[in-house]
Amino acid sequence: MIYYQNGSPNNNLTHEDLKKGLYEALNLIGEKQKVLAIPPDYTRLPSRAGELTEIAWEYFGNKLTDVLPALGTHSPMTDEQINNMFGQTPRELFRDHDWRNDVITLGRVPAEFVEEISEGKLHFDWPAQVNKLLVEGNFDLILSIGQVVPHEVVGMANYNKNIFVGTGGAEAINKSHYVGAVYGMERMMGHPDTPVRKLFNFASDHFGHILPVIYVLTVVGVNKDGEQQTFGLFVGDSYDVFDEAAKLSLEVNFEMVEHPLKKVIVWLDPTEFKSTWLGNKSVYRTRMAIADGGQLIILAPSLKEFGEDKEIDRLIRKYGYYGTPATLKAVSENEELQNNLSAAAHLIHGSSEDRFNIIYCPGKNNDNLTQTEIESVGFKWADIDEVMEKYQVNNLKEGNNILENGEEVYFISNPALGLWAHRDRFYF
Repeated sequence: MIYYQNGSPNNNLTHEDLKKGLYEALNLIGEKQKVLAIPPDYTRLPSRAGELTEIAWEYFGNKLTDVLPALGTHSPMTDEQINNMFGQTPRELFRDHDWRNDVITLGRVPAEFVEEISEGKLHFDWPAQVNKLLVEGNFDLILSIGQVVPHEVVGMANYNKNIFVGTGGAEAINKSHYVGAVYGMERMMGHPDTPVRKLFNFASDHFGHILPVIYVLTVVGVNKDGEQQTFGLFVGDSYDVFDEAAKLSLEVNFEMVEHPLKKVIVWLDPTEFKSTWLGNKSVYRTRMAIADGGQLIILAPSLKEFGEDKEIDRLIRKYGYYGTPATLKAVSENEELQNNLSAAAHLIHGSSEDRFNIIYCPGKNNDNLTQTEIESVGFKWADIDEVMEKYQVNNLKEGNNILENGEEVYFISNPALGLWAHRDRFYF
């Protein structure tokens, strides 16, 4: 059922609009005694999920007893991040998700189904895992809050991914990421109905019905002026609410470029992007738009690590971003990658498959990744100050720019809010 929907490419929803919409939905849902909120973490800051969590707390008061950020494999949130993202929501409500230890398995999706959706490439079963708090907390309402946007693992982010990955366990995260990588990221990006989504939907239909989940979904993008704009709010408990949000997201978050781009410059906000695990959204979201032999220049002033998880960071450093064939070979030969399939999937996602050059420009603080480290995993390196000056980055507008020397540069201020492709590489 859809309790509330307000979505349009012409919308510019304010805080009051979000509050009015969520209150209207919660009034329809009815009185609840114990509520859990599951928003994304700081890596999804533009989602406005922090505001919506605060609004939910204002609505429920002390009946909202727990807030469990959907960390997945990300680092736990700091007090500063919580305060910045969630406003007045009491700090004592927040819980950390431990993806290696804090999970229970609701059921297992049969290997035959995984083999079917992966077109015969994989044959293992898949555990529908969630943080044990969801089951043992005796909640009569779980608010899963987040943003629907094109995504490299599942096609379109959020909905039940927020539950089965955001609060999932190691096996579930590893295997689901690998299903998508083996099937082909570029076959899924921007599509709501993908093999990985089928996996999550199977789990929702067969095991997730025991959880009283209501989804609160936003659609947020960047307008032509380079400003973030909220185009939609959707609240409901069924696939329909996700489908409506996904349709709008494809309208406002997807840019079909006129011709393959020779040079793309991406800015990574220093408050959000500190790892290539996240910063490689620059690669995921643009590689269908970049020309063969082109350049992707990533300005990453806060880049300090490859993986946010220490073990994943070690694996990235060891195996590097060398494309699908090299990664699949490494998986077949190394048990440590077989036990960390999400890391293997990430290595595939973060590669250009030797089509174009990926040039990282980290900051120059002592904790930033060095040129040697950047080049050791298969990327190229450039001096951030020289690049900023050469291209006058602070003066670039969103999208296509023609420089004084006639060079064409495509600028993206936040890769997390969109998907860019050329018609020849997009799978319709």
